[in-house]
Amino acid sequence: MFPARPWQHFVVKFPNHDLTLILFCGIASVDKIMKSKDHILIVDDDPEIRKLLARYLGEQGFRVSVAADKSQCEKLTPDSLPDLIVLDVMLPDGSGLEICRDLSSRRASIPIILLTALKEDVDRIIGLELGADDYLGKPFNPRELVARIKAVLRRSQKEAAPEPESRVYRFANFEANPELRRVLCSDGAEVDLTGAEFDLLKVFLDRPGRLLSRDQLLDLTQSRDRDPMDRSIDVLMSRVRRKLGEHEASSIFKTVRNGGYQMTVPVHTRVESR
Repeated sequence: MFPARPWQHFVVKFPNHDLTLILFCGIASVDKIMKSKDHILIVDDDPEIRKLLARYLGEQGFRVSVAADKSQCEKLTPDSLPDLIVLDVMLPDGSGLEICRDLSSRRASIPIILLTALKEDVDRIIGLELGADDYLGKPFNPRELVARIKAVLRRSQKEAAPEPESRVYRFANFEANPELRRVLCSDGAEVDLTGAEFDLLKVFLDRPGRLLSRDQLLDLTQSRDRDPMDRSIDVLMSRVRRKLGEHEASSIFKTVRNGGYQMTVPVHTRVESR
């Protein structure tokens, strides 16, 4: 599964936190690792998975730190916030879902990819509801994990590269500002959307009235093909609808059986030069 080649590894110990930072890289890519801006935290109680992922992600140009359980993760994140967390759901001293909930309550906008057993559909749904950005079932191909990481990082870093002109969308009783990644109600109250929820909403705002299938939505928001059992789009749609206060008397989206979803309200745009 992993290529056999010479590796160099760097180990940095944190005695106060009982935590070890491991950087793995091919001999020819040391400079690439040291210059990487993307810091990935792997939280998994399986030492082999931690070791293999640290090595493989290191070779792909990421800075990598590892934690074996919930306690180690909590000790590390306040001091050095990673750019993304690869998080196992089942941990010896708690649940990865609790970490999702804690980060969400602190409004820490750290992207999370959950690692779950293939049959843990409930955990996947709950994780998405708590703000996780994606999930991957075990066993998995490390190349797919890297592809998911890069896709999630691209989405989360969009605001770091603002467009020359700022486009603001008005729909129903809301205003959405992609540059600020913020949705406001007509009374000025902010709608608290996660990164994945905002990305899904923007897909509809860019395509008002167009019927979009689940496959199209998954490709446009997560850049990956849809698994027949993948319910992530349905979960995200449910969350967006709930947060926008949608009900039958004031429907923003329409569900088309065997077709997908459609934004039914008019969308007006305003371009603001900066």
